[in-house]
Amino acid sequence: MTDPSAPDVVADPLPGIEVTDAAAPSAQSIAAPLEALLLMATEPVPTAELAQAVRAPVTVVEEALADLAWFYDETSRGFELREVGGGWRYWTRAEHAELIGGWLVEGQQSRLSQAALETLAVIAYLQPISRGRVSAVRGVNVDGVLRTLVTRDLVQEVDRDAETGAMLFGTTGHFLERLGLAGLDDLPPIAPLLPDASVLEAELRAASAASSVESSSVELVETPDDVVSTSSTSESFETPDDAVSTSSTSDSSTGDSSIDDVSEQEGIR
Repeated sequence: MTDPSAPDVVADPLPGIEVTDAAAPSAQSIAAPLEALLLMATEPVPTAELAQAVRAPVTVVEEALADLAWFYDETSRGFELREVGGGWRYWTRAEHAELIGGWLVEGQQSRLSQAALETLAVIAYLQPISRGRVSAVRGVNVDGVLRTLVTRDLVQEVDRDAETGAMLFGTTGHFLERLGLAGLDDLPPIAPLLPDASVLEAELRAASAASSVESSSVELVETPDDVVSTSSTSESFETPDDAVSTSSTSDSSTGDSSIDDVSEQEGIR
């Protein structure tokens, strides 16, 4: 490996510096410009983007980055150069985590809740996955937690389910960056701790079917009986009694009036 700190830079391909056409820039010559670019980066920078910035072939840039990473390791620097989330970025070393954590102002670090971490783990390992299935796996509603993860750029909408049309979610490049992973294949294996996907899918479908049957049966039992009961009681017992009572009273009054008339006529005679 070459020492990137050596001063014999043969060419500087950055804007404003003349580059000769006689030879392409070497890995050693672009080491310092790459360091400057990476120090200013706020997110991982892809190799192709770095190559375009320093106007050098991708293969030469890859060699220079590898040399820099080796140099930082060999000299035990407090930081390292790592390829994560599809790009390159400087990271502090793990052995200094306690020191840095104690130095940071209390409350400066924004932590995810336990519910958010569980939801993020489900999405990371089962993506692409719908909101409903995440809720089924966790056994609770995840709408609020999912909005938080989307807001923090850890989860994003990636597709729609072909059958149901439900939105499917997956992790973002920022998620890989925060965990220091180059890709999803670097996630720790947890397959032995999880049920088989086909078994889980069958359980979810059975639970969904049982819920649909229960909802439909409740609607059929409650609504029609109430309507029929109220209608029958009103028609059978209230209306006829009123009619009979009114009719009886009317007949009785008429009969009393007729008897009085007859008595008066007999008295006159």
